This record gives sequence, structure tokens and C-alpha cells, in this order.
Amino acid sequence: MSPSKLYARAQKVDSLGHASLLPSNNSLADALQYALENSAANGLPSITISPLQGQYLAIQSQLISAKNILEIGTLGGYSTIWFASTGAKVTSLEIDPQHRDVALQNVKHAGLEDSVDVILGPALDTLPTLAKDGKKFDLVFIDADWGEQFDYFAHAVKLVRPNGCIYVDNVVREVLEGDAQAYESGKKETLFQKVGKLDGVQATLVSVVSSHKRHEDEAFDGFLLAVVKG
Repeated sequence: MSPSKLYARAQKVDSLGHASLLPSNNSLADALQYALENSAANGLPSITISPLQGQYLAIQSQLISAKNILEIGTLGGYSTIWFASTGAKVTSLEIDPQHRDVALQNVKHAGLEDSVDVILGPALDTLPTLAKDGKKFDLVFIDADWGEQFDYFAHAVKLVRPNGCIYVDNVVREVLEGDAQAYESGKKETLFQKVGKLDGVQATLVSVVSSHKRHEDEAFDGFLLAVVKG
């Protein structure tokens, strides 16, 4: 099947999923739409997760009865709102002051400001502090600098509670669009290879085809989902 034909099919499936499964005409739908519009109006990049992915994360949170969630990479707070809508407390790490400010606007508009704490600063500086303070999370969502995915993951293993889970977004595109030649030659290990060597971690790769990014060359992606054994 040609890439164009696959992308066209992805568009049809996504449209059906959006119309059938996503919330509409309620406060959550309004909050999510406002977050997207306000983020765009403030010049934030349109790289947020898809609506169906947001709903997936909310369902995943509920499946494990998550009460405390750590998010690495806030952007405009779109995924933050999805998480907080489940009743969980969300700690989100963001390096960009403007992104943090817009995210706080969006979270406040959603009426979820009491459930969200956005910490400004490089995540690799903040994560050790969280560990030192004894923080534990039920779920860690990693959606930040692709080049630091494993560093984030290694910290997340220490911060997640026994049998808690870690979700890393964009792991397929990182391999395809990153240093592909180094990966193919074996000079550089993928995130999958590194995670596969860790004791006490069970992980899988889920590939995804989506029209969310509106570009054929960005339609094929995937995420890594792991559970940290107690």
C-alpha cells in the first residue's frame, strides 16, 4: 500500500474515532478545545498529542487508579488537562516559561488548577530533586526532548511506584527521524534496546498510524509502555 493511500485511510479512521468516541458538548470538551485554541493564539508549536491519544492516556490512568501522575513536557497543558480530568494530581515539568504560562492559563480555564503543579526548569535538574524529596507516582508520561528519552526514562523508573507505568511518546519517529544511520549500523542503541536491558522493567512498543499531524511523513509513530515491577 502506498504511503498516500495509507494516510488517506488513517484520516477516515481518525475521523470516525473522533466523532464516535471523544467527549463533546461538555466541560471537558470545551476545556480541551480552549487549550488548543489558546495555545495556537500564543504561538505554541502544534505538536500536542492527538485527542484520541489523550483519551487513551486518561483511560490508562483510570485502569491503574492513578492518583499521582508525573508529566515530562507540558507544552500548553493539553495532556495535563486529560490527566487531571480523571481526578489525579498532576505534576508537570516544563522548560519554557511561555509554555508554562499558557499551560497555567489553560488549566485554570478548565477549573483544574488545584489538581496541577507545573514546575519550570530543565527536567533533568528537577527529576533528581523529586526523587530526593521521596515523591512517587503511579504513572509517568514522557513527551519531551527526543534525545533525552532514555535519561528521562531512567529517572522515571526511580520515581514510579511498584507496578506503576511509564509511557514514552514519539519513540518510533525518534528512530526514523533521528540518527537513523547510527541506529542501523549498531553504533547507537535505540530506546527499546536500552530499556530492554533494564532489570525489573517490562516494556512493549506500540506502533501507531495517525493523521493527527496532517503530514504523511509524520503519520507513522508509536509509543513505549512499561511497567516497573515491585
